[in-house]
Amino acid sequence: MKIHVFALLITINLAINQSLSASEISTGYQVTLAVPSDYTKGFVGRAFLIKTDQNPPYFSAAISVEAVEEAQRFSCSLDVFLGEVRVWSSAHFSRFYVDEQCVLELNDTGDLRLKGKNERVGWKSGTSTQGVKRLSLLRSGNLVLVDEMRLIKWQSFNFPTDVMVWGQRLSSKTRLTSFPPNSTLFYSMEIKDDKIEMFLNDGKSRYSYWEYKPIGVRNITFVELSSYGLEIFNGKHRYDQIRTTATSLDPLRFLSLDNNTGNLRMYHYSEETGKFEASYQALNFTCDLPLACKSYGICLLSGSCSCIRLVGDICNEAGGACGARDSEMVELKDVVSVLTSESYKDRVGKQECSRLCNEDCACVAAQYVEDEDEDEDDIGSLGRCFLYGIASGIRKVERGNERVAYIAKVGRGLNHSHGKSFGLKKWVIIVVVVVDVFIILIILGGIGYYFFWKRKRNLAAREQAS
Repeated sequence: MKIHVFALLITINLAINQSLSASEISTGYQVTLAVPSDYTKGFVGRAFLIKTDQNPPYFSAAISVEAVEEAQRFSCSLDVFLGEVRVWSSAHFSRFYVDEQCVLELNDTGDLRLKGKNERVGWKSGTSTQGVKRLSLLRSGNLVLVDEMRLIKWQSFNFPTDVMVWGQRLSSKTRLTSFPPNSTLFYSMEIKDDKIEMFLNDGKSRYSYWEYKPIGVRNITFVELSSYGLEIFNGKHRYDQIRTTATSLDPLRFLSLDNNTGNLRMYHYSEETGKFEASYQALNFTCDLPLACKSYGICLLSGSCSCIRLVGDICNEAGGACGARDSEMVELKDVVSVLTSESYKDRVGKQECSRLCNEDCACVAAQYVEDEDEDEDDIGSLGRCFLYGIASGIRKVERGNERVAYIAKVGRGLNHSHGKSFGLKKWVIIVVVVVDVFIILIILGGIGYYFFWKRKRNLAAREQAS
């Protein structure tokens, strides 16, 4: 039976005569959560420490112990929640695994730390000796460390995760990141000088799958989530906005980069249902998502997935094969990739594009885009060749653009067309054998008829002579 535990033994050590408000704690504070001795799938233990003074849903900060299935261990983190939605976590980029206990302390030197057994430090704010006196949770959801003058020395808003809350700003060159479960890939929404763009990241390779270019030729200084959309600023001047599409008058509360789909969504809180509901999403069709299907899968017009039929009944992969001996390139009809690779070659032909990928062991597919100014009847047309290290984001289109060709690398011998060719050859052999036998029979029949005719003629001559 699946067990979920939501309460743990909590030991709180406070400084003598310490006065706390509901939304802040002072130096000398320490809280300890006991960690189960045996790993339990689905376990969550959480102690809420401080919260904001506002109408629900309010912000709260907590220390958490959670079971991590892929590691079969427990992680320890400091989290910020809006209602039941986690909007910031110290474990977003790197988990801190613990045994026996998880400790949060704001020590006398002003450093906020997460510790495990034997005083092992797994995360810290790095604010020691900077005059920090309090940890506060602002009404905006920003978790801050401040000095006696309330000057901020550290803030969670400076370390964006996968969520952006109302009133939060992201400056140019910053990004949100989201990590799909059980995958080495990750998504990012990046604020660039001239646009907002989303990427699927694979190590050092990046593939764009959505972008928004603001009106006008101006550099983006920062973006800010307002009540009705994501506002885009140049200096202090707001010059564009990605607006929510909802008809509800409820203001937006947060924006999220989904870790399962990579889609960008904005949410408002519905007083009627008591839940957060999506008011906007960047990608509205399943097949526009970068990982709608598994590797070497094609997203069909219905939104369901199908494997590339040329490589078998299951999604077989080329497996790093390269060169004419081990692999071959197959052009898929009426298929395109929603991903745009940053690795490409300019002014090459389709055959050259295919060769470039086939000879590159890291390349598993290529998309050839013919230059628009090329003549359609020009046999030697040139274009841009995009190279891919992943065979994802592939979707079916009703009628393919003849200027775009998606070419997948498959292991030699996996192409079903070879089977068809082999079958064709067998029929050719059968036909040839049958024809040959028929011709031989005709020849033998002709020879037999000749000897029969000649014998009959000789017998008639002898009868006349006698």
